[in-house]
Amino acid sequence: MAYFVYILANQKNGTLYVGVTNHLIRRVHEHKQHAVDGFTARYNVTQLVWFDQTESIQEAIAYEKRLKHWKREWKIALIEKENPDWFDLYESIL
Repeated sequence: MAYFVYILANQKNGTLYVGVTNHLIRRVHEHKQHAVDGFTARYNVTQLVWFDQTESIQEAIAYEKRLKHWKREWKIALIEKENPDWFDLYESIL
C-alpha cells in the first residue's frame, strides 16, 4: 500500500499545512470541501502544492514529522523545487 506526505497552501507563499494519508485524492478532496473542522478549513488551505509517496505508514509518519519541524523557508524551497509556480496539483492526480 502507498502512503503520502503532502503540503497544502492557501496561496503562493501563504499558509502551509503538512499532512499524511493513505488515500491522497480522498484526503485532498476532504480539505477542499472543508469536510473536517480544523486548521485547513479555518484558513482555507486547500491547494495541493507538493506530495511524496512512501511504502510504509511508519516511514510516512516519520517524514511528516520531519517536515513539520522544518523551517518555513525549507518547506517553500521544497515546494518550489518541484512546483515553482505553486500550481494546485489536485487535478493532475485525479
